[in-house]
Amino acid sequence: MITIHHLNNSRSQRVLWLLEELGLPYEIKRYQRQKSMQAPPELKAVHPLGKSPVLTEGDLTLAETGAIVTYILETHGAGRLVPERGSAAYWNYQHFLHYAEGSAMPPLLLKLIFSRLPKEAPFFAKPILTGTVKAVNERLIDPQLETHLDHWERSLGRSGWFAGEDFSAADIMMSFPVEAAGSRIGFGQRANIPAFLQRIHHRPAYKAALERGGPYAYA
Repeated sequence: MITIHHLNNSRSQRVLWLLEELGLPYEIKRYQRQKSMQAPPELKAVHPLGKSPVLTEGDLTLAETGAIVTYILETHGAGRLVPERGSAAYWNYQHFLHYAEGSAMPPLLLKLIFSRLPKEAPFFAKPILTGTVKAVNERLIDPQLETHLDHWERSLGRSGWFAGEDFSAADIMMSFPVEAAGSRIGFGQRANIPAFLQRIHHRPAYKAALERGGPYAYA
């Protein structure tokens, strides 16, 4: 039996969604974030990084969302949610499977961290930090995010999905950065990205994963 070590309000929601799409049985071991928003120390007893998601099945313990998604698809997926191997769609799928965490999430994480700095600083430091955050956002983070959003908009414009003509696990992986971007910066005048979110939110498996894993936010 697959067990997902699931941290509330986290990337591990995507793994639950994948399992629901595939109709696979699984168990959830739940962990709650601390007041600092960090994962609780109990997760380090499961994996030395102490982060979620972690998958355990038999003697296997596996961390990192992309690796977990690949494992589930290769061992239990029976070819589902993956484009035909070697096709253009397959390599597009591979791109977005790795890109979601490798390139898309770092500037979104920086956006979140910098947005919190002035709020948590002593009152005498707030004006300086506010100005610094504004400058970093305008010169570094926001231009990068605009580039990513344009990439998503163009990619979704081909078929409505990130890889090929059909819904795939690449769309599941991309859901987290897309949701996070919608919360932290918005999509401007782009139409394909919010349309993608509407489609995934209406999928029965997406709704079932939220019912099991609990709601999550991105702000």
